[in-house]
Amino acid sequence: MQKKASLIVVFTTVFIDLMGFGILIPILPAFASRNLGITDTEIGIIVAAYSFMQFIFNPILGKISDRIGRRPIILSTLLITAISYLIFSIADSFFLLLLSRMFAGLGGSNISVAQAYIADITSKQDRSKGMGLIGAAFGLGFLFGPLIGGILAKYSYAVCGYGAAGFSLLAFIFAVTSLPESLKEKSSFDAKIKIKLIDIGFTQRVLKSKALGLYVIIFFIVIFSMANIYGTFAILGLKHYGFTDQQNGYLFGIIGLVGAIMQGYVVRIIAKKFDDRNILLSGIFFTILGLGFLPYGINFLGVALVVIILAIGTGILQPALLSLISRFTPDKEQGAVLGVNQSLSALARVLGPLWGGISFDILGYQAPFLTGAFFTTIAFIVTYLFIKPQKMVTIENV
Repeated sequence: MQKKASLIVVFTTVFIDLMGFGILIPILPAFASRNLGITDTEIGIIVAAYSFMQFIFNPILGKISDRIGRRPIILSTLLITAISYLIFSIADSFFLLLLSRMFAGLGGSNISVAQAYIADITSKQDRSKGMGLIGAAFGLGFLFGPLIGGILAKYSYAVCGYGAAGFSLLAFIFAVTSLPESLKEKSSFDAKIKIKLIDIGFTQRVLKSKALGLYVIIFFIVIFSMANIYGTFAILGLKHYGFTDQQNGYLFGIIGLVGAIMQGYVVRIIAKKFDDRNILLSGIFFTILGLGFLPYGINFLGVALVVIILAIGTGILQPALLSLISRFTPDKEQGAVLGVNQSLSALARVLGPLWGGISFDILGYQAPFLTGAFFTTIAFIVTYLFIKPQKMVTIENV
């Protein structure tokens, strides 16, 4: 019962926090373009700055959480996230908007810690279900957040920032009162040991691991493919399809709803009936279709159908890959390994928006989406050739 209660609390904390994050997703590119006159390339830089901070701080916070516990990291990062939204509310230049996203990226570096929290309180057999809850929290946050953001944007973009800050503060208060520490056995702390910004040696060890490294690489490819549209999807709706902030919010809401259903419910069912390889192949296949057809949706209904297909694919992929990575990781290194994985995926989120913004600006509106479809096709080929078609549930096989 205690484990179930802790799962509910961490789910609720992540959900509330991500709802605040989701408020800004559909309106950030429009705000930058309309109000600040920022180019598509510069929007890509702003989106990439968020992920760059995660790339730097995910492994740091993951390792620190292995030593001092998960709760202090989660609490402090929630406060940092709230500050980032307040800066967004007063942003009147490229520099301030960039600064707000850098603070937000630092605060958002708590995801690997939340994943480690789940790993602490679940068995390896239940790990997929637990990671699915994190995915469902993301999905629901992206369901309600963009819808709220679209409504608040009617008043002003500053109101959106204040609303997002309010949700992060609410998550902080909820975590303070309800979130227990999950780490029972903390790693020994040596004051002489310096935590590296990028632990290349440990990252190499992870990547060289026979199965673990392969899953981390596939995760990187998938995230890079998706990251090409992070800053450009809303611009596509704004400039190519002529969608309003509300319509963009609805599309992100659809992605969140389908993602929550897939990760919170459907993944549990298919995980029992199909092997890891077929689950990954099906998720990648739907993702390829979704990315490839986004610039050819014709109208709002067509784009909505395409994002449903895309959300089905990503809703299958992310919890499945995270579960596999966690299963192949020793218990005492959950925070560190998940931190490396989040750091590498953050690097993919840096490279993706940068290329997405530049290619949208120079090569045309189709380029970021076709780039994503191309690289997910590579992930499909790698999975088909190198992943064995059977369940792999123990770390001894690594």
